[in-house]
Amino acid sequence: MDTLILGLLILQSRTVYEIKARISKGLNMMYSDSMGSIQSAIKKLLSNGYIEYVEFVENGKYKKKYSITPLGRDYFNQWINMPIKASQNKGSELAKLYFMGFSEKETRIKRMEEYIQSLTEAYNIMKLIYDEGKIFKMTSENIEIANYQLISAKYGVDTLKFHIDWYINLLNDMKEGKI
Repeated sequence: MDTLILGLLILQSRTVYEIKARISKGLNMMYSDSMGSIQSAIKKLLSNGYIEYVEFVENGKYKKKYSITPLGRDYFNQWINMPIKASQNKGSELAKLYFMGFSEKETRIKRMEEYIQSLTEAYNIMKLIYDEGKIFKMTSENIEIANYQLISAKYGVDTLKFHIDWYINLLNDMKEGKI
């Protein structure tokens, strides 16, 4: 959530309600758009010196408009240029992709190649688990449990395969200058 907010603030200064509204409009697939999550992240970003705010009154209401500091911009730039990590939290991967245009082309291509490699490694492990599960001899008393475990492994294999193919297509588009 922290880096998502920093990325939004690089684009323009915003109030907490404007941040929430932007996350609610399409970015909530990356992170929660709950006010509690946003306020917690803002508190952390303020305490680290990554953002600052100006206070103002609009239509009789007290407001704060947040903006990124040079320290926050440095932190964001370090984050955007780090390798993408395959994780259970797909939001961080999507956020990195969303803001990838802030990094250099060579870095983007390198990070994408690394990410595809990590997805491929995860796929190979999951495929091995799935293949072993298919040949495992099940007793009548554990067949339902084993079937659902096998289905879960199949979901993992199929999902990883989709992601690998999708990112390979993206990488090809990047290399060909389409993106």
